[in-house]
Amino acid sequence: MDEIDNKIIAELRRDARMSYSALAATTGLSRVTVRARVERLVSSGAILGFTLILKEDIRHSPIRGHTLLAIEGAGTDRIKRILAGMPAVQAIHATNGKWDLIVETGTETVEELDSVLGQIRRIQGVSSSETNLLLATQMTVTT
Repeated sequence: MDEIDNKIIAELRRDARMSYSALAATTGLSRVTVRARVERLVSSGAILGFTLILKEDIRHSPIRGHTLLAIEGAGTDRIKRILAGMPAVQAIHATNGKWDLIVETGTETVEELDSVLGQIRRIQGVSSSETNLLLATQMTVTT
């Protein structure tokens, strides 16, 4: 990937619906060249897909948070399988540093989130956790 690919990706992150013509105007390339570059980025796996975020996605789970987990021993894969089976778990991210996993959660109520966090803390191999509630979300999507 070069500087032009990075600019195309930055524009698509801002607006994944941006037309090839608009991308061409921002990059100074032809529409055909931009299209070929985007197709190459997709086929090479640099771009894995394009995502649509609905207002309903956020409303469905008004209580959202990130739970950071420290795992003891070699049970990370087992713990990820358990977490993946929990309806309130929306995503699981491996990370480095003090925490081993970041778990995105979403529930209807604070009480429901408290119950989910209790279940997570009781999973064998979870040595500590910290949860941060998401108070507000600013989408980087243009309309």
